[in-house]
Order: sequence, then C-alpha cells, then structure tokens
Amino acid sequence: MAVAAAALLLPLFGTGTAAHAAATGSLQQTFTDAAGKYGVPRSVLLGVSYLESRWDGHQGMPSVTGGYGPMHLTDARTALTDFPVGPVGDGGDDGRGDDSRPLITPEEAAAPATASFPANLTTVDRAASLTGLAAADLRAEPAANVAGGAALLAAAQRALGEPLSADPADWYAAVARYSGADDRDTADSFADDVFDVIRQGQARTTDSGQRVVLAAVPGLAPASGQAARVGLRADDDANTECPPGLGCEWVPAPYQETGDGDYGNYDLADRPDDEKIDTIVIHDTEGSWDTSLKLVQDPTYLAWHYTVRSSDGHVAQHVRTEDVGWHAGNWYTNAKSVGVEHEGFLTDPDAWYTEAMYRSSARLVRYLAQKYDVPLNRQHILGHDNVPGPTGAYVPGMHTDPGPYWDWGHYMALLGAPVVPTAGAWGGEVTIDPDYATNQPVYTGCTTAGATCPAHGSDAVRLYTAPSEDAPLVQDAGLHGAGGASTTDVNDVGARASTGQQYAVAGRQGDWTAIWYLGQKAWFRNPKANPTAVDATGLVVTPKKGLASIPVYGRAYPEASAYPAGVPVQALTPMPYTVPAGQRYVVGGAVHGEYYYSVTFDPAGHQVVRGKNVYYEIQLGHRVEYVLASDVTLLPSALS
Repeated sequence: MAVAAAALLLPLFGTGTAAHAAATGSLQQTFTDAAGKYGVPRSVLLGVSYLESRWDGHQGMPSVTGGYGPMHLTDARTALTDFPVGPVGDGGDDGRGDDSRPLITPEEAAAPATASFPANLTTVDRAASLTGLAAADLRAEPAANVAGGAALLAAAQRALGEPLSADPADWYAAVARYSGADDRDTADSFADDVFDVIRQGQARTTDSGQRVVLAAVPGLAPASGQAARVGLRADDDANTECPPGLGCEWVPAPYQETGDGDYGNYDLADRPDDEKIDTIVIHDTEGSWDTSLKLVQDPTYLAWHYTVRSSDGHVAQHVRTEDVGWHAGNWYTNAKSVGVEHEGFLTDPDAWYTEAMYRSSARLVRYLAQKYDVPLNRQHILGHDNVPGPTGAYVPGMHTDPGPYWDWGHYMALLGAPVVPTAGAWGGEVTIDPDYATNQPVYTGCTTAGATCPAHGSDAVRLYTAPSEDAPLVQDAGLHGAGGASTTDVNDVGARASTGQQYAVAGRQGDWTAIWYLGQKAWFRNPKANPTAVDATGLVVTPKKGLASIPVYGRAYPEASAYPAGVPVQALTPMPYTVPAGQRYVVGGAVHGEYYYSVTFDPAGHQVVRGKNVYYEIQLGHRVEYVLASDVTLLPSALS
C-alpha cells in the first residue's frame, strides 16, 4: 500500500549525484585495503556490504533509515536535515475495497526529535571516532565508507572479546551485531544471510559501474559458540506465523468498534477453511517503520498482515493470516490474500529496498506460500500495483507500489522461482525479464510532476502502439479514460509490463516483440543481443467463436442466484476493458465465484457466498483481471 504519512526520513530524489561514486581506484581494491587495515576478513566485509547495499553507493543518497554508502553507515540527523519530512504516497487508502467502508486517509505523523535517534541510526558518529575520518566523507566517499564499516566490525569483534581472526568463521557474532537489530533472531538471520552470501559467492556490477566479486567459500560455518555470543533479547513471537529463525514480533492491529456501528481495521475470518488464500500482495509503506507501526495500530485506519523493516529485515506481524486484512483496495483480493508491507518509497529506489529486506521477505513469503499452497509466480505473488480495481470507478485511485524500482527478478530468484525460459519461440508466450541494472526506461514525477527521475535500474519495460520508441504508448481506458494517453509518470502503470509477468505473443518484428495487452497489440524492445523477455508456454484464453468481444471483471463474484436471503447481491460490474475476438491472454488460474460477507463487528453474521460461475484470472495489462469461463475458450499457447 502507499500511505500519505510523514516519515522518520524522506530521502527523496534531490541534488545528489554519482560524483563521489567513481572515486580513484576500484571498489574491489577499496574492500581489500579496508579489510587489511582493520583486520577484518575481506570476505566478511564484502558479505556484510552485500547485505546492506549489494555494494551500491546509491548516488550518495540516504536510505529510509538514514544509511549511506556501501556499508550503510547511518546518520539519521543529517538525512532528516537534508531531506525534510513531508507527505508522500499516491493518495488515501480504502478500508476494504468495496462500498461498505469510506476512503481512509491517515493523518500526518510528526517527525521525532533528533535527540531521540538510537545508536543504530547514528553509526557514522562511531565510525568517525574509530577512523578519524570526517562524517561527510564517511557518508559520501566509498573508500571512507568502507573503512568506517570495517572499523565498526573490528570494534564489535573486540567488544565480544574475540580476536581479529583471519578466519571468517570467527566473525558471526560481530556480523550479527553490525546489523543494528535489537533482537536475537533478526541479528542471527542477518548473519546467516551474510554467511550464505559468502558460501555461495557473488559478483555484480554496482550502480557506479564497478565490478565487484566475492569468491565463494563453500562449507563456511560459524565457529563453535559464535551464534551464542550475540547476546540480544529474544522476540516475544508466540503469536507470530513466521518461519523458524526469522526475526519476527507480534505488533497487533486492534480489532475494536469505533462507534456508529463501525469497526477497524480488519475482519475476523477462518481462512483457509472458509476461503482459500491464493494470493500474496507485496506493498511498500511509503513511510518509516515507526510511522507504519503507529498507523497499523490505529483502529480508525486499516491493517495488513506483516511489515518488513528495511535496515535489517526484521518482521512485525499485525493480523493473523486466518483473518482478512484491509490492504489491497479490492475486497475480493483482500478476502483471498495476505498483505506484506516493506519499509520504503516507490518513487525513491535510493531509499533502498535492501538485500536484508528482500531476503527476509522472501523467507516469509516462501513460508506462507508453502503453508497455503500459493503458487510462486507473478499471477499469485502480486505487487499492489498488479491488483485490479474492483470496478472501473476505482481504477484511477488504485495504488502503484512497490513500483518499477522493485527488483522482481531478484526477488523471484530468492523465492526459489527464478524467471527462466520454458519454451522456444514456438511457445506463444513471453515472460518479461529485462536486466534490472541496465534496463533504465525514463520515468518522470519522482519529486515534481513532469520532472525526469534520475536514471536507475528498473524491472519494467515500456509498451508502444508500434515497434518504435517514437510511437505513442498503449492506452489504458480505465486509468485515463477513453482515448486518454498513457505517460512516463512513475505511478502510471498504463503502458508497463514487469519482470515475471507473462503475456501471449501477438507479433515479432526485428528487435521488437508484440503482446496482447488491455485489448491492444503492445510492442516492446526485445533485441536478441540484450533480451528483455524469455520465451514461455502455458494456457491462454480467447473469446469463444462468434463473440466479437467479452467483458472483463475486477473481482470474481458469484451469480445473483447464489446469494442467500439477508446477503445483498454484489453486482457483476464489467471493467472499462474488453477482450476482442482473436486476442489471447495468459491464464493464472481458475476460481469459482466467491464473496465474503462481513460488514459487522460480530463475526457470527459473516458468510461466504459461493457460486457456480467459474472465472479465469488473466494477465490483461499491468494488473490482473478476471473473465468468465463461459465466455472463453481455454487452449495451449503453443497451439493458439
């Protein structure tokens, strides 16, 4: 979701540049030099930095928790001063995604006093004391930043009474302490991920164009007793539903009456016994961790199931997964999904969707997917920006997080479901899969409407009406109205396809591929030398013979005859889209029409209405939609 709330920090795009990123000497050598000077194994230093930043400098911009540089040294006071707090997000939120709750807009929260920042948000001060380097250099200069991180690791090792060993196995507790986590499980999870990175090895080109390599150290394991040395508090996680070893605490959303028959901020249910959970929705908070936790504990606001912290991947659970959170803006989706929020900002990739966050989130989502048998694909692991509007009137206000800077390719790989080709050109489908780092379409509106956002890697490709970047973008009639033009605005999803999404092929011409999208033939650049999609095969639907077009729905509700007395019939309202004859759309799955009736505080009156109508979920545009099975023919994409 995106909440229009003030944040602890608001690191918006500003005047920061990559001027400091291309410092003299390679970043690889910088790690070698700092490791030698401070007595830290280079593999440990590289592994910690990878978890903090994937070795990126983020153009000198601070993270959502005020961290700078490859080692994520924190200086929350400076970050807050340079990037003042202000309202963010893409509008208000809807309590349920139907007509039974009004639009909810959170109040702005006051920024904390600078004196209140804890030590883990001011590590630049400690690094300056240890190294003698200026705070400004520790924030902006990669060499100084890496040196500061090495000095902090060495200090943590000494404070634990451990020698500055050349064996990486002796550094587990120091790595856990470096995370800044205040609970044992999160610190251990961070250290586990660092050691996993070291065991597997990593290599990538950073955002400043530097190639960094961490050679694999197979079989590396913490030395005996190291895990027990961390010495932090244990989470009170008796109520949480999280995988073992993931730092996870219970911060409950209040289920209580708020007056005039209203209540907040979720609905009691008995899933999956009453309704199957078949979707997990990925959100970003558009605010800080503290602000988000305050909001989810407000009974007049709304609630989601989990929040993941940026700095260390710590998780808070707010709603039992058996209950229905109000998070997706579509009641049908809410009733069948789990919502996972991530601390960050969709318009600001340099506020950092961190590696620690990606990995903790992936562990949580893998656990939930296994628990509820949710397929690990982009038809069931949705971004909030992929959730359909329940009716056409909702479409312009639907949310757009986590946005085009969320690295879906990396995230799906961490889930154990990487994007891979499953066919040749004969397959009839493509899976979107650009190289995140080098794929940098122009976006606008990150800070000011119409202003160009800084160049940055993206998971999305742009879609045109013809095989040329000079051609108009494809239109989204629901978002912009009939004949309205799509734009390059960072929140405009009308002409965008993202990594992992699958579409039926509509044509090929040179370096361009066409797909069926929102009832149109949509073209994107897909050169053989640098492909932005891979071939796939699967099932597609097309209108039945004799039908000129068929309607599309934003929710899979039962037919009118299925509703018992006392439960109001929910209209089968077509969206402002159709599927014309001859077009094909990839199927995500088949579902029976269902409606969860729950508009009272007392769950005794709640009912699940099940119909005979069968729907197919399809990838119509950037968002999924539904078509009636009775309107379409289902067939293999390779034969269609």
